Amino acid sequence: MIDWHYSYCGPAPSPETWAGQWNGDPFLIAALIAGAAFFGWRRDVQSRRAGLAAVALLALAFVSPLCGLTTALFAARAVHHVLLVTMVAPLLAVALPYSGRGMSVPASLAVSTVTLWAWHWPGLYDAALADVAVYWAMQVALIASAWAFWNAVRQAAPAVAVAGIVGGAVQMGFLGALLTFATRPLYAAHAVSTVPFGLGPLADQQYAGLVMWVPGMLPYAAIIAWFAHRSWASMVRVEARA
Repeated sequence: MIDWHYSYCGPAPSPETWAGQWNGDPFLIAALIAGAAFFGWRRDVQSRRAGLAAVALLALAFVSPLCGLTTALFAARAVHHVLLVTMVAPLLAVALPYSGRGMSVPASLAVSTVTLWAWHWPGLYDAALADVAVYWAMQVALIASAWAFWNAVRQAAPAVAVAGIVGGAVQMGFLGALLTFATRPLYAAHAVSTVPFGLGPLADQQYAGLVMWVPGMLPYAAIIAWFAHRSWASMVRVEARA
């Protein structure tokens, strides 16, 4: 029988061992290979490239030593979540666009925000690090809700899309600010795992907040810049035809 009651990414590593702690879960690796094969055969070049990039980032998140490091450091977990929500999810929205009428940008933003904040509630977060089923519920919920949000953004008018992206950045930054300025450690899962790295749990939590607050804004800014460039190029083409 599978023992589900442990940290999926393994025990918390030390500074000396974390770089060699790769995740060799055969089911995960098989799923990533299947995903790469699925996207690799897509005829649409944009879809193929986005899908393969998403698979590569998922491998970075769940196979590389980053996975094990997230067990020790909440700051590494923040990098992990930013990676999933702001990079993997929009790539999947390009590779696997929702073909029907999905949620509006405000509705999808609300769902993705509630999902992200709920999984950073200390009780739920600690449960995810102690149980494999809860851990994967967290990952699937974060990716699925963010995928729905980015799909809504892609289908919206430019002004609505940019407003939604700004909203996504604001809620991510606000969560990061709350973690940065918290006066006590919130997560029992990292109460002692940070010490070998020379960090107390509060300092680690503050670094995690800064990751979400500052670097976490960069993907949103890059996507807004892409929308602006696309809108400008479209205007130039219309004027050229006139």
